[in-house]
Amino acid sequence: MKKVLVIGGGGREHAIVDALSRSAKVGKIWCAPGNAGIAAQAECVPLKETQVEELKAFALENGVDLTVVGPEVALAAGVADAFAEAGLRIFGPSKDAAAIESSKDFAKRLMAKYGIPTASFETFDDYEKALGHVRSGSLPVVLKYDGLAAGKGVVIPETMEEAEEALKDMLLDDKFGKGKVVVEEFLTGPEFSFMCFVDGASVTPMALSQDHKRAYEGDKGPNTGGMGAYSPVPIITQEDIDYSLEHVMIPAAAAMIAEGRPFKGVLYGGLMKTPSGVKVIEFNCRFGDPETEVVLPRLESDIYDIFSAVADGTPMPEVKWSEEVTMGFVMASKGYPGSYDKGYVIEGLADALADPSVRIYHMGTSAKDGNAVTSGGRVLMVVGSGKTLARAHDIALAAVEKVKCGNLFYRRDIGWRVL
Repeated sequence: MKKVLVIGGGGREHAIVDALSRSAKVGKIWCAPGNAGIAAQAECVPLKETQVEELKAFALENGVDLTVVGPEVALAAGVADAFAEAGLRIFGPSKDAAAIESSKDFAKRLMAKYGIPTASFETFDDYEKALGHVRSGSLPVVLKYDGLAAGKGVVIPETMEEAEEALKDMLLDDKFGKGKVVVEEFLTGPEFSFMCFVDGASVTPMALSQDHKRAYEGDKGPNTGGMGAYSPVPIITQEDIDYSLEHVMIPAAAAMIAEGRPFKGVLYGGLMKTPSGVKVIEFNCRFGDPETEVVLPRLESDIYDIFSAVADGTPMPEVKWSEEVTMGFVMASKGYPGSYDKGYVIEGLADALADPSVRIYHMGTSAKDGNAVTSGGRVLMVVGSGKTLARAHDIALAAVEKVKCGNLFYRRDIGWRVL
């Protein structure tokens, strides 16, 4: 039986651990650092995602057969490179390939060079020039911090005051670090998440999902890392999927090879169906969060075989998806995506899980005195499965209402576009 290490400690990693625990090949799972929910399915290791040398030493000492990387920060820190150099099998792209997410400017220039459909853009490192460019155009406009910002580096200002404030945060006050800003044309249309398993030129699509970025119901409030998701996405046709594969995902994988940065892992396309066709909003170099929590429960194939094929560069096995529909609600700490308090006890999880159609993935929890307590902005993702989206919605929402905690909020309208 195989020994697997999962790097990360959020809902995405809990979904990966959960999928690995269903594999006939896997006997032992570690997760670093993990969380209170993951601890029920894996042995948690007190190492941070960016402690590359310590993670490598752990994998060597414990005879880990395969490592799966969840978060972008670990990939941007070069964990895949360090493991590969040590002869360790790892699922996740190199630091060079992770630039497709860690630098918005690199991603936009790549798309422009290789004719991948996306919004028009300009990049700035000077506040006055950026502001002048925004003032010369029309609002709304999209402002993206060039580096990693935990899903919070995108602002869509609707007034010039909001634009000034956002540019000041990014270019004068270095809120996310020293970096550049990409100013993009604002596109309209439904968004969808198209994740693919990629091994160089080999691109294998996953089931589609749709995320809800805004904090509050009716798509109001600030952008977050995601407040809920569902899979599949009925408003996206098979024709749209085929176009996205042929004109976006396969060309992006080929472009990375041409740039000397071959991609191995999950390439995530954040796409939009605009009136003039499908366009790329962003690329990520890893599983999406919260999309993974609704996509992987639908996977019928053995995920260890899939991870191994990518890590080893061997042919991809058949990847099968269930007909079940999934929908998940994120329960977040009050105040998120701004500042929030931690340490609130979470009760009612066993009641919520009494329904076999429910899965609960822990996003930001820790264990204290035998209880799960809140320790992050996004705390839990409650996922329901059913024959229809309406059924999955009702199952998940009924489970959400059984979870008791004094400091959580959630959106009740996940999936409203299709329901």
